[in-house]
Amino acid sequence: METATFTTEWDKVFSRSNKVNHSKVTFKNRYGITLVADLYIPQNASGKLPAIAVSGPFGAVKEQSSGLYAQTMAERGFLTIAFDPSYTGESGGTPRYVASPDINTEDFCAAIDFLSIRNDVDPERIGIIGICGWGGFALNAAAIDTRIKATVTATMYDMSRVNANGYFDAMTPDQRYELRKQLNAQRTLDAQNGSYALAGGVVDPLPEDAPQFVKDYYTYYKTSRGYHPRSLNSNNGWNKTSSLSFINMPILTYSDEIRSAVLMIHGENAHSRYFSEDAFKKLKGDNKELLIIPGANHTDLYDQMEIIPFDKLESFFKEYLK
Repeated sequence: METATFTTEWDKVFSRSNKVNHSKVTFKNRYGITLVADLYIPQNASGKLPAIAVSGPFGAVKEQSSGLYAQTMAERGFLTIAFDPSYTGESGGTPRYVASPDINTEDFCAAIDFLSIRNDVDPERIGIIGICGWGGFALNAAAIDTRIKATVTATMYDMSRVNANGYFDAMTPDQRYELRKQLNAQRTLDAQNGSYALAGGVVDPLPEDAPQFVKDYYTYYKTSRGYHPRSLNSNNGWNKTSSLSFINMPILTYSDEIRSAVLMIHGENAHSRYFSEDAFKKLKGDNKELLIIPGANHTDLYDQMEIIPFDKLESFFKEYLK
């Protein structure tokens, strides 16, 4: 039986709030993996509360952006959890640092399982927030889990699309074939070595001619602003072969069937803005909204409190989790 180990110390990249109570909790997904989460409850709360589960960005841990979102929304009256995905951070699963569009979507659904049976949560008032790559998984979860009444995506990435087609869908069929050859050759090496190679993550040292979005990632993950020792983006990166499942397992196939409310926010200057815009075009219903933040880049929506529209998030969840 898998057991989880986690620190009880406050080791977040953001300051602890005196307006909420914090503790660690665990729950299992349907693959038997134990997920570890930070639970934030408004002080002096009573009765059954509306609840929100938060995760992301891809490769990050709950001590970073997702925890900041969760704590801030708890200050505004919601019971929240920020969880580490399977194979990541303090959550279980082996081998470490791999990813799956199926398992990561299930992680959100397992978070809904956990929240739905708590005595202090109203199971009819549960929402989710997905940040960056987890914005795509959040939409994917909302398409299958009718218990999710409201979904927010922040600076969303479609991980399947970018792995399969490259940025701005620029990858040719020949390039896609060569990528598959490289990833499968790495699998052979891993099998021979009895280990799993780590690659990807944020480039370090930063090249002088790096694109602006790479500089943005570096500033967040490689400096005191967002560095955390358990984050793979802060350290080694993701397993080379972990992207294989994303290449031919698209997410968002049924996002047009989402009936619950959706709010998508993205920075005006973010290189990834087209992911949110294209995903939004597929959504149906008058309870869907796309909010573009003027002047904001991709990582501004990770942690810049003066830029993240928390007032809008609060009003959105209060409207659709009432």
